[in-house]
Amino acid sequence: MSAPRVEPKKSGGIRDLGKMFGAGQSSGRQIGILGALVVIIVFFQIATGGLTLDPINLINLVNQNAYVLILAIGMVMVIIAGHIDLSVGSVAAFTGIIVAISMQSWHFPPALAILFGLVVGAIIGAWQGFWVAYVGVPAFIVTLAGMLIFRGGNQFVGSSQSIPVPDAFAFIGNGFIGDFGPNTNYSNGTLILGLLVAIAVIWQEIRSRRTQSKMGSDKAPVWVSIVKLVILEAVVIYATLLFAGGRVGTSYPISGIILGVLVLLYSFITRNTTFGRHIYAVGGNWHAAELSGVKIRRINFLVMMNMSILAALAGMIAVGRSVASGPGDGVGWELDAIAAVFIGGAAVSGGIGTIVGSIVGGLVIAVLNNGLQLLGVGVDRVQIIKGLVLLIAVGVDVYSKKQGRPSIIGRFTRSRDINAALDRPDITPTNSAEETSRPPATTPN
Repeated sequence: MSAPRVEPKKSGGIRDLGKMFGAGQSSGRQIGILGALVVIIVFFQIATGGLTLDPINLINLVNQNAYVLILAIGMVMVIIAGHIDLSVGSVAAFTGIIVAISMQSWHFPPALAILFGLVVGAIIGAWQGFWVAYVGVPAFIVTLAGMLIFRGGNQFVGSSQSIPVPDAFAFIGNGFIGDFGPNTNYSNGTLILGLLVAIAVIWQEIRSRRTQSKMGSDKAPVWVSIVKLVILEAVVIYATLLFAGGRVGTSYPISGIILGVLVLLYSFITRNTTFGRHIYAVGGNWHAAELSGVKIRRINFLVMMNMSILAALAGMIAVGRSVASGPGDGVGWELDAIAAVFIGGAAVSGGIGTIVGSIVGGLVIAVLNNGLQLLGVGVDRVQIIKGLVLLIAVGVDVYSKKQGRPSIIGRFTRSRDINAALDRPDITPTNSAEETSRPPATTPN
């Protein structure tokens, strides 16, 4: 019998540096989707002669993709739980037309119309969640039916016509942080927002180190945290100046602020709440979750309902951006959201994925779309390239795992969950989805 192979021990500096963003792996072996995003941005920045990071282009990039990224937040939770939702684009379009009609024909004020749209999304989500969780119909079938039902509903209710919305409502889709104070040649509101983000980054790193010390878990040396903070603060400052330095009347978009709030909220929910841990448990191994007392039906119901609520919000933001709701809204949005989640590191079999990873995956698609358009590449070739990127990203990860090597994407995202578990003594990290059975479409509880 041959002796087990022993890998050479890494030097302390490289091992410590690998802990910079919680990954804990050698930078030579692990690429990470965040690194891929940086490479894509640098490539298009050079290829377009600096247009990619132009303030006007960045502002448009956020406005054009905020609703897809919002969909990705809900979609990653659905996929972690072991399901899929094909109806999000149609739900967004149906909600958008209902909300536009409520303001035009029923004279709802914008604030009430937004609340009404969220209620419509919740009702749709409850309908689909009921079929998935309590009837036992696979989510793929339920949401495929929903895609047809609500696409037809959009065209039926709106008579296949575009319905305009008032400017007060459009603010959520094409509005910007208001400017005030002395003339600094920048948007002062955006500068303040950037300052708050920079402070929050420092506070989060200090809080993380204190938690690790309190729990006795392994943590990186102080110099690694300093390097990490320098990099992150440089990115925050540079991005702030870019967004604040656009043409007069523009700044950081309101849709981007809504997206940022949702990212923080859902990152907390998935990492720090019982509900979030139960989603991972159901997707990772529903048998073990059931034996542990997890109410699988309720988790599946809430995940599907949450997805439709976010789809309704995304639809309203898109309507606000275009200042009208029409029959072409939402077409193909579900594909971009699903692609963002898988590029961002979610496992096809469920149990693995993060909110931040999905946002980064969505940004990869957004920058890819934007850069190819700036280069004058046709829509047909853009679709081909996006499909190849998705296929290669997931294919390389699957091949790496089949060869017995660490998952490039999964390891990058799973490390965040393990680190969160180490910070909580009552959490035991679960096995990856590849090491457990995939939850069937129909669950007994």
